Amino acid sequence: MPTLRYDLVDSVLEQAPERIRTLKQVTAAEEYLADHFPGYPILPGVLMLEVLAQSARIMLQEAAGQPLVLGGVKALKYGAMVKPGEALEVDVSVVKGPDSSGAWSCKGTGTVRGGSLEGETAVSGRFTMRPINSRVSAGG
Repeated sequence: MPTLRYDLVDSVLEQAPERIRTLKQVTAAEEYLADHFPGYPILPGVLMLEVLAQSARIMLQEAAGQPLVLGGVKALKYGAMVKPGEALEVDVSVVKGPDSSGAWSCKGTGTVRGGSLEGETAVSGRFTMRPINSRVSAGG
């Protein structure tokens, strides 16, 4: 499996064949926080989505038997902001899959751990994980 430049999943809290819970700690030392936003750093939404995708990749790596990438996103919603000193706890599960192209449909939710927004939803939605060399429609 190719090495990712940003490995955002800090720990796996729980894992089963069709469900995973992971944790992403957000620290002030992370370089992207300097620009997002100056004076009020928060975990960018695109990185919240990447934590969902990386969690799904960990969950599915054995069953898929090949590297998977994010293939499409549906109904993604953002809520609470995750700040340095807090964590994003992610819960991802398989909705269906694999289909004939090797794609898996997943759903995931990320909640804030720590701080004043403890337990609030930061991100949720449905997404597709597909093999690197497969073409899947954006809708999955």
